[in-house]
Amino acid sequence: MAITPVISLANYSDPADAAALVALLDGYARDPMGGGEPLSDKARVGLPDALAEHSGAFSLIARQDGEPVGLANCFTGFSTFACAPLVNIHDIAVLPSARGKGIGRALMRAIAEEAKKRGACKITLEVLSGNEGAKALYASEGYAAYALDPAMGSAQFWERKL
Repeated sequence: MAITPVISLANYSDPADAAALVALLDGYARDPMGGGEPLSDKARVGLPDALAEHSGAFSLIARQDGEPVGLANCFTGFSTFACAPLVNIHDIAVLPSARGKGIGRALMRAIAEEAKKRGACKITLEVLSGNEGAKALYASEGYAAYALDPAMGSAQFWERKL
């Protein structure tokens, strides 16, 4: 059954928003899709302030009956080909107890609205290949694997830890 959450931009200096952000992200980090490990003490203590200092960062918190149930952490970047801003969804999470109720879809739509307000030309995200639920949601909202030329294959997300 779909519910209509209240979604708002997080105010990183508001103690309630900061606590909700950390709790929701920690829940996601502990989930297998988030790596299965709790947030570090450094992240627990410093994340809201670090996000506030990061130009282009914004977070959306979804609440149901006043309780935080979902989170999206996003960053504004830049598309050189389009010569315009883009928005990258770095984290999107819904509490297990709230999944399957339309919270993720509502967050995706709120992100799109915020991206439009910021003049973004596109929204990007990464998803684990085995996260079929997330992939189905993203596809239903118009997202697809990125390819400039299908003959060259789709883009892959790589990393190098420092």
